[in-house]
Amino acid sequence: MQRVIRPFVIGPLKKVWQRFSVSEAQIAGHLEAIRAQLPTTEVILIGKPQAGKSSIVRAMTGQPADIIGQGFKPHTRSTQQYPYPAADLPLLIFTDTVGLGDIERQTEEVVADLTHTLQADVGRSRLFVLTIKITDFANDSLRQVISQLKQAFPQIPCILALTCLHELYGTPTDDHPDYPPQLEAITRAMETTEANFAALCDRTLLLDFTLEADGYDPTFYGLEALREALDDLLPQAQAQVIHQLLSTDERGKAIGDLYRQVARRYISAFAVVAGIAAAVPLPFATMPVLTSLQVSMVVALGRIYHQTLTFGQALGVIGTLAGGFLPKRLAASW
Repeated sequence: MQRVIRPFVIGPLKKVWQRFSVSEAQIAGHLEAIRAQLPTTEVILIGKPQAGKSSIVRAMTGQPADIIGQGFKPHTRSTQQYPYPAADLPLLIFTDTVGLGDIERQTEEVVADLTHTLQADVGRSRLFVLTIKITDFANDSLRQVISQLKQAFPQIPCILALTCLHELYGTPTDDHPDYPPQLEAITRAMETTEANFAALCDRTLLLDFTLEADGYDPTFYGLEALREALDDLLPQAQAQVIHQLLSTDERGKAIGDLYRQVARRYISAFAVVAGIAAAVPLPFATMPVLTSLQVSMVVALGRIYHQTLTFGQALGVIGTLAGGFLPKRLAASW
């Protein structure tokens, strides 16, 4: 049964909390420091509408199409972003180009928006994924975009993802051929598009990520090739995270393990501060200061797991864990 912290105890503690609590700015600083340590990768999806960009996001996150659609939020005039699994501490950030291929959308505007985004955090691991339907050969605008981006950011690797392979299978089928497909129509189309993007892309992948309702087996055709390409093109830490995320059975465990590591960093940081506070020889000060730090730590840990805790809720957690020891000590200190 959860212990109830009485109002006559909460009242004085609120005053102490206001005086000694870790401020929002300090908590934000902790979040920023941890965010910098996370092996986050930004995937910049460049392609026309209906080229299969959202299917790549679905394969990499395991999220259904409707959740992904709701997750993308406007970022600039020409881009939208989807942080996964959460905006505060993302492991993957998908940046999608909006409107490429539309007559009214100028490629210069798209390049300018992407350039501004890429200059904002030069230390982040990034990857271009140029997504083109295998049957689409009108790609001058895409070539202009990726050419200018690669000239400005030559260190960012680029994958040429050719999608919707089943449109060239010739005869209706429920199963994909062995990977890679040895079909003349696909090989010829791939060679044509590859020649158009020569020296701009580091790897070409044949992908066909469909919905289960489409009936194709496997649903994510070419997923293993994508995993291998990411292993080769990304730094080791980022590649390892994505490798786990792409393994369906381990996706939840991978996210949980990374968040637990983040939580341990929080606990370690607050433990150091608490140790310093306890070493200061101020009469009656140790317990209130330590309590405010503990409450701050619980609030911060709650944010990692997307739970917003009030002062009373955080204090209740501490009181429950302490088994009544904390309220008694606090009463003795007053």
